[in-house]
Amino acid sequence: MWVESSAPSNIALIKYMGKSDVTSNRPMNSSLSFALDRLRTFVRIQKIPKLTVDKWQALEREDLRPIELSANGREKFLNHFALLKIEFKMTGFFQIESANNFPSDCGLASSASSFAALTMAAHEWRMKNSEGPVVPYRPKELAKLSQKGSGSSCRSFFSPWSLWHLSGAEAIQLPQVNLKHQVILCDESIKSVSSSQAHKLVLTSDLFKGRPERAEERLQNLIQAMRKEDWKKSFEICWSEFWDMHVLFHTSVPAFIYMNEMSLKALRYLNNYWQSNGDGPIVTMDAGSNIHLLYRPDQQKAYDEIQREFSSQTAIWSDEGYRAKQS
Repeated sequence: MWVESSAPSNIALIKYMGKSDVTSNRPMNSSLSFALDRLRTFVRIQKIPKLTVDKWQALEREDLRPIELSANGREKFLNHFALLKIEFKMTGFFQIESANNFPSDCGLASSASSFAALTMAAHEWRMKNSEGPVVPYRPKELAKLSQKGSGSSCRSFFSPWSLWHLSGAEAIQLPQVNLKHQVILCDESIKSVSSSQAHKLVLTSDLFKGRPERAEERLQNLIQAMRKEDWKKSFEICWSEFWDMHVLFHTSVPAFIYMNEMSLKALRYLNNYWQSNGDGPIVTMDAGSNIHLLYRPDQQKAYDEIQREFSSQTAIWSDEGYRAKQS
């Protein structure tokens, strides 16, 4: 019997970059994220008596995108499943299948949704196959467990907003709900520097000194701005925050750069859009070249204008789904 679960990706507005403990993926600073409920990973597991080891393969379904994990990615995924088996007292060996409805390994937080979905699937299997009554894990407990596989995955257990501090992730109530989401896909290829590598390399930057303190201060300022519904201030804080993170990439040893020509062109346009209109989307980037935009429900005009602007230049991912570049 197959057990299937899914989990959303999430986009951090205050970033997690740098670990104080690699084993538990303990962050050096708190982070705040918005759940991207339409960008999801689907994981299903089944116990197979004839297997002698746990195996992973891509989940093939018409509504999902093809996926192929690297040898390192597959090992990391299966290692986390081994931890889950111990936690949930799962015996025997399992076939694990997974896939996303969005591009993977290009800065859209596929690791976060993948590990969250795997943790949820293993927990669901425990609930359905344990002898006698069992107490379900709370979301905070599942998030803490999932964090061991992928730090940012702990934020995918809460929607729409998640606050991840040093002791774990939890939901946080903010007035901004039902935000519209858009991604300018500046590069869909697999990143040359993984997020795990980036976490290590940023520590070599001279500019990392004071980074955790800057992030914590921005976090408090952003929460205050959002509670006051000061959208412009929220945009300004988020703009500074993702540039702060990317400058660490540019100044690490060795230096590496995710931004490409399309990223910089789009960022110039978005900055000018704000300057001209006095309003616009919140703009942020993860460890990748792609640009995430969040809009209030009353910003449909801006949403449509920006989508039209870039749809002829590159692919767009929006709440309506994936749109290839229009020739």
